[in-house]
Amino acid sequence: MYPEEIVKPMKEELTSIGFNELLTRDDVNIALEKAGTTLIVVNSICGCAAANARPGVHLSLQNNKKPDNLVTVFAGVDTEATNSAREMMIPFPPSSPSIALFKNGTLVHMIERHHIEGRPAELIAENLKEAYNQHC
Repeated sequence: MYPEEIVKPMKEELTSIGFNELLTRDDVNIALEKAGTTLIVVNSICGCAAANARPGVHLSLQNNKKPDNLVTVFAGVDTEATNSAREMMIPFPPSSPSIALFKNGTLVHMIERHHIEGRPAELIAENLKEAYNQHC
């Protein structure tokens, strides 16, 4: 587990733009039971989360269509919620950071770590916007 003082600003990058933190298995289940679309960001302490994933997600929300629900778990910190979210992302292997879009509880779009590493935030945002335009 990482120290709270290190993780807090990384969590706030998402919660400050409207994401709800999920801390338990029940939180994940409740989030995915909601009708409509839900974006889950598996946040991480790694550099590609800071440089690519979180900024890409932020940019993606500057779109006419966007998910109804925005939620996040933090890998290595919110273990129960992260494991539960990852179970919902099967058949994709666990990776962090990662970004998943669900529609009515069904996974419809997935961005894994290998799609985030080395790619600019703008490219990640465009990928997400295309998914929002198709599913939201």
